[in-house]
Amino acid sequence: MALKPKADVAGDEITVATFGNTFVAGLWAALLTFGLAVPILALRTDQNMANQLVLVPRWNYVVVAVLAIFALSFLRLFKGEGKWFAGLLYTVISLAAVFLVGDDRFDLSLTGAPPGGVTTATFLAKMLAGALIVPALAFVFDKLGHVLRVPAPTAAAAGGIVSAKTVARAGGLLLAVYPFLALALVGQAGSIKWIDNFGIQILISIMLGWGLNIVVGLAGLLDLGYVAFYAVGAYSYALMSTSWGMSFWECLPLAGALAALFGITLGFPVLRLRGDYLAIVTLGFGEMIRIVLINWWWFTGGPNGINDVQRPSFFGLPFERNAPEGTDTFHTFFGLEYSAYHRVVFLYFLILAFALITNWFTLRIRKLPLGRAWEALREDEIACRALGINPTNTKLSAFAIGAMFAGFAGSFFAARQGFVSPESFVFIESAVILAIVVLGGLGSQTGVVLAALVLIGVPEFFRELKDYRMLAFGLGMVLIMIWRPGGLLAHRDPTIRLNPVGGRR
Repeated sequence: MALKPKADVAGDEITVATFGNTFVAGLWAALLTFGLAVPILALRTDQNMANQLVLVPRWNYVVVAVLAIFALSFLRLFKGEGKWFAGLLYTVISLAAVFLVGDDRFDLSLTGAPPGGVTTATFLAKMLAGALIVPALAFVFDKLGHVLRVPAPTAAAAGGIVSAKTVARAGGLLLAVYPFLALALVGQAGSIKWIDNFGIQILISIMLGWGLNIVVGLAGLLDLGYVAFYAVGAYSYALMSTSWGMSFWECLPLAGALAALFGITLGFPVLRLRGDYLAIVTLGFGEMIRIVLINWWWFTGGPNGINDVQRPSFFGLPFERNAPEGTDTFHTFFGLEYSAYHRVVFLYFLILAFALITNWFTLRIRKLPLGRAWEALREDEIACRALGINPTNTKLSAFAIGAMFAGFAGSFFAARQGFVSPESFVFIESAVILAIVVLGGLGSQTGVVLAALVLIGVPEFFRELKDYRMLAFGLGMVLIMIWRPGGLLAHRDPTIRLNPVGGRR
């Protein structure tokens, strides 16, 4: 029995045999998931009123895991060129339908339905409906792949259906209206959670991913200690804010400059290293910064961190309920009722502006001689030297500029939290940002956005499952590497060609 569906001869349409093989492969994957999920998810130990350990059944989690794997098995049908957009829509809609059965009200305990819940029969009916709708969604979205096809740049120039600029503009419009969309869907109290924990966190990761993309994607320098520059920016702002009373906008350029200085400091010792050796040294640098922050307690506060970090204001108007005497707050100046929603929305648009500036700067510098020198260094350092390009200056500039944007993001993080500690800058943060860059596609700006939505958004959806968030994170990474080994949007074409196709020399 074949577990891997055969590709269609035309590479565009799906046949009955291909669909059947995909269905069978999905059943086998679901069966394997069931065997693994029963000992992990089905039963949870708890403590009752008599201080005894009891087993609490959670079969709804098992059902969700099995159906989710079954649904994602149909992503094989979207391997055609340009069909990734249809595959992304299928993933979002089908998983949203599957996770409807993950609500805690669906408790399949032996004692029957809980108060306010549903019966087991209703739950099984929903489960069956979810299992049947997944193949139908796969078939429909595969057919929509012809309509939602995202062509290559040459096809787009020749009058393709959707161009990269159109996708970017649509994504930018969605980001601009996201806070108001969240407010309309879940209300003000619920939108604060979705904007702060979901929107702002993803935008911070996107900004860090774009900064690291300069070092890894453009210059080809593997950096595993990028979180160190993030920490330098955060602590720089926290120390200048609490010690000297400087505002956010005064500290922001200084924090970026200090992070860039640390980037140059890291760059000098590793000029002759490349590949795995460079990764090991940068990993050690990141851990050194964290250990220094922990042990230099009289300066950094040690493990306790720094409290009462000044938050950014709207042109001098603080987002506080009560302002100092003689000053106005944001809500009193505009005649509004006080709400924490105002501060969260302001922070959202602030980090959105920072991220867009980072993207704009990266796209522009790629077309300059420095950006082309980074790409030459990435492809072949020996040929780069032969062309007269100075590898030392090229590497140091990549480290400095990438670190500068990490410093800006760190300053925003400290201002948003109002508190910094070494626990926020562990190695896993560097690993996540590097995974976003690699899985998004080295050198691809749009790929970083998509990878951040998957790798940061999926664990946020699993926040209620606590210990299983990283399981969902790892599952997302595995699925991306199986579906798109080169990244979601692998793009390593040079920004300039000596003899472009269809052009003159």
